[in-house]
Amino acid sequence: MKDFTQRWAGALLDNYPVPPIELVEGSGSTVTDADGKQYIDMLAGIAVNALGHAHPAVVEAVTNQLSTLGHVSNLFGSAPVVKVAEALREHVADDTARVYFGNSGTEANEAAFKLARLTGRRRILAAQHGFHGRTMGALAMTGQPDKQKPFEPLPAGVEFYPYGDIEALTALVEQNPSDTAAIIMEPIQGETGIIPAPEGFLTQVRELCDKHGILFIADEVQTGVGRTGDFFAFQHEGVLPDVITMAKGLGGGMPIGATIARGEAAKLFTPGSHGTTFGGNPVSCAAATAVLATIDDAFLEEVRRKGQVLYDAASKIPGVKAVRGRGLMLGVVLERPVAKRVVKLGLEHGVILNAPADDVIRLTPPLVISDEEIAQAAQRLAAAIAEASEEVSQ
Repeated sequence: MKDFTQRWAGALLDNYPVPPIELVEGSGSTVTDADGKQYIDMLAGIAVNALGHAHPAVVEAVTNQLSTLGHVSNLFGSAPVVKVAEALREHVADDTARVYFGNSGTEANEAAFKLARLTGRRRILAAQHGFHGRTMGALAMTGQPDKQKPFEPLPAGVEFYPYGDIEALTALVEQNPSDTAAIIMEPIQGETGIIPAPEGFLTQVRELCDKHGILFIADEVQTGVGRTGDFFAFQHEGVLPDVITMAKGLGGGMPIGATIARGEAAKLFTPGSHGTTFGGNPVSCAAATAVLATIDDAFLEEVRRKGQVLYDAASKIPGVKAVRGRGLMLGVVLERPVAKRVVKLGLEHGVILNAPADDVIRLTPPLVISDEEIAQAAQRLAAAIAEASEEVSQ
């Protein structure tokens, strides 16, 4: 392992910390490191491996597609890209919906940013503490000054509102409604610590957008593809945004992002107005087709059930103050700010965790995780929390 970390540090730029372990294999909700140690994966590549590692349907789809046609660029078409777009239109349930494919969540949000600009209006309203990506347009909409400051000046026109505060958002809109192009939000803020929007907030945002002709952009990059127990998290309130961005779980581990626009928003892009060489890659789209075929209503019902099992197990752990989120996207709020230490200790106990905040553990396991694995992961999380809490008490 020491040799690996030295090679990593010597070959890669320093935008990421040197990883603590080298993973070499995965199956379902289990991953194995270079020393042969196994871990229960409660992060799933940050909600990417929706069907776990080496899912047979994804492996078969990718293998078959790669052996026949790997890449065509955006100058030509292929069947997989159309199949995925048609499947996503069915989930949106709007015949006017059209899809743009990129390679990641930040690219999906860059496309949404440009759609908003094409309305002819200049203002984009984004939530404080929200996260939409690290490329310049997506970063401009990310309400986290510490991530923005090193790269200023960012694209202009973005203003921020308190997440979940409809009165403050309404007042901000009414300062200049005729020049407000879009309101963007995550139904559950992921990178801030798994913070769901207050009940009814999405409905209120939809009504505000309808009143002033504003695009409602839902960032479903982390929450989409069944993560919360609904295919899209906004479906929890029965609303329908004008633009939906997604990525992560869509490709089941393969890089793909999608921007779905409907109604008048679907008419804003014209040939040449936006593009990417790898977008709609046949191999990534084949993987996405397999994912979408697997995540049906019965699968989503299981996600909701297993989400409750995980919620109940995490809530009973000593040192846990609260658990928030929906489905298999949960934030475990700790009584003490020891989350980052818990993540490190988790590796010793054989569980992969993540700390988006000093007092929050993020749990986004593969959606195929078993009840037994949930119970084992909860036990290992409990051991890591107990050990970290004892350390700070000494």
